[in-house]
Amino acid sequence: MSNSLIVQKYGGTSLGSLERIEYVADRIAKARKTGIDIVIVVSAMAGETDKLLKMAHRLSKNPERREIDLLLSSGERISAALLALALQNRGIPALSMTGRQIGLQTDSTHTRARIINIDAKRARKMLKKNHVIVVAGFQGINEEGDVTTLGRGGSDTSAVALAVALGARQCEIYTDVDGVYTADPRVVPQARKLDVVSYDEMLEMASLGAKVLQIRCVEFAHKFKMPLIVKSSFKEYEEDKGTLICEEDPKMEQPVVSGIMCDKNQAKITLKEVPDQPGIVANIFEPLAKASISVDMIIQNVSDQGHTDLSFTLQREELDEAMVIMNKVAKKIHATQVGANAKIAKISIVGAGMRSHSGVAAQIFKTLSSHNINILMISTSEIKVSCIVKQEYSKLAVNALHDAFELQKKVAKKKTAKK
Repeated sequence: MSNSLIVQKYGGTSLGSLERIEYVADRIAKARKTGIDIVIVVSAMAGETDKLLKMAHRLSKNPERREIDLLLSSGERISAALLALALQNRGIPALSMTGRQIGLQTDSTHTRARIINIDAKRARKMLKKNHVIVVAGFQGINEEGDVTTLGRGGSDTSAVALAVALGARQCEIYTDVDGVYTADPRVVPQARKLDVVSYDEMLEMASLGAKVLQIRCVEFAHKFKMPLIVKSSFKEYEEDKGTLICEEDPKMEQPVVSGIMCDKNQAKITLKEVPDQPGIVANIFEPLAKASISVDMIIQNVSDQGHTDLSFTLQREELDEAMVIMNKVAKKIHATQVGANAKIAKISIVGAGMRSHSGVAAQIFKTLSSHNINILMISTSEIKVSCIVKQEYSKLAVNALHDAFELQKKVAKKKTAKK
C-alpha cells in the first residue's frame, strides 16, 4: 500500500458545469502541493446520463443494452477529458483514460457488469512520471472488447477498485454532502455528521436508502479493507474532514444507534388465503426471482383452516411488474386475492452497538406507539431493526426516533483505564 497515493472520485454535481470543473481542478492542485500522488475518477456531468437515455428511448422503445453501454460511457469520458484539460492549463501533467485504457476488465453483463480484474500497468507507469490520471468511471471492457458499464453507483465502485489495484492509502468520495449523517438533514434538522462509520453500518445504511454511497462500492471496500472517506466537493480542501468508513475498532465511539434511515421507495404486496402447503411459497417467489425482482421483508400469518395470508415488500418501481406476475401466481395456487400498497415507508435503525445492547427494539416500539404510529411489518438483523409504517407518518417517525435515541448528541469517547 502506498502512503503517498490517494484515489479521489468526483460525482456529477461536483462536475456539473465548466465552472465546477475549474473548481475541482483547483482542489486537485492544492492536494498536489501536499506531496501526494493522485488518481481521479469522474462521473458524467450532472444530467448528462439522463439526457443520453432520453435520446436512446426516443429512437428505440427497447434499446439493446450493448448500445446503451457504449452511449452512456461517453458521459464520463467527456468529464475526464475536460478535467484533464483544466489540470494541464494549471501546469499539472494530467492524462485522461477510459475504462479500457485503465485496464478495467468486467464480465459481459451489459448495464450492470461486475469487475473481474484491473491491469493497472499503464497507470503505474504514468504515476511514476508524476502525472495525475483522470479516469472515466462507471465503465470497463469485457473479453470481447465491448464497452460495459457497472450500473448505478458504478463510478464509486470504479474508484474503490482502482484504489485497491493501485495499493492506495485511501479512497475519497467527493459529492454534494459533507459526510454521513445520523439521519437525512432535510428530514431531521438536528441530524449530526458522523466522524467514523464501520463498514457493516455503512452497508446497512446504503441498503436502506442512504444515497451518499452505493452498496457495491462499500462491499468492495469492506472486502479489501480499503478506507473510504466521504467529503463535500463544495467545501475547501483543507477544511473538510468528512466521514471515514473503515473496519470496526474497539477504540471507536460505540453508540448503540448510529443512524436512522427512511426509504419511501417501498411497496407492499399481499396475497390472501394462500393454501398452507409445502412448495406454495416457492411457487410465489420463484417467478419474481426469474424476473430479477428483489423482495425485502416477508411476513406470513399463522395458518387458519389450511390457509394463510402472505405479505412482502419490494422497490416501488418494480410494483407494476410484480403485480402482473402475482396475479398469474394467485390463479395458479388458488389464492383468493392480491392487493398492493404503495403508500408505505421503511424506517430503519442501524448501529454496531446493538450487538451488545438490549432494549433497542422495545425503545423503537414504545416511541412509535407514543406518537400513534402503527407498525405494519418488522424485520431485524444483528445491527438493524426495520419497521414498515404508513408513508404519511415517515417524517414524524424519523424525528421521534432521532430524539428518542438522542442522536443529536455526540457520544463521549471511552476513557482508557490507567495501569
